[in-house]
Amino acid sequence: MESFSIREYVSCDYPEVNNLWVAIGIGGAERGDDNIVILRTLSLGGKLFLLLSEDGEIIGTSWLSTDGRRTYIHHFAIAKAFQRAGLANKLLHHSLVYAKKEGLQVKLEVHRNNLAALNLYKKFKFTSLGDLEVLIIRNLNELDTILKS
Repeated sequence: MESFSIREYVSCDYPEVNNLWVAIGIGGAERGDDNIVILRTLSLGGKLFLLLSEDGEIIGTSWLSTDGRRTYIHHFAIAKAFQRAGLANKLLHHSLVYAKKEGLQVKLEVHRNNLAALNLYKKFKFTSLGDLEVLIIRNLNELDTILKS
């Protein structure tokens, strides 16, 4: 049986992490998820846990950030070749142990059609907040126009 490990992110991991995120379709530098942003969230108390294969390949991520009130889990991903092998359970468990230690509520967002992720999160007792709509302004350059109107 292949051995897997979890460790924390270091800056030189970014290219491999970005490639994983792009391959899975959950983000990357083009969405503002670059090394500078990651390091900023880490300096503010966040964590980025990496799931590694036996040969050291990054095959999963769980990025946790905090606003001092909640711990947010985002960019939770397992490489397609390693999905459905129970590894998400291991990575989420590790993330929740850290969140428990921090003593904050835990929140995440998941696409409604991502049934595998929904089942995983429900197994770990996450509950829906109901009919909340998630809104975002990604392009900060748009704020100039918005604020002038």
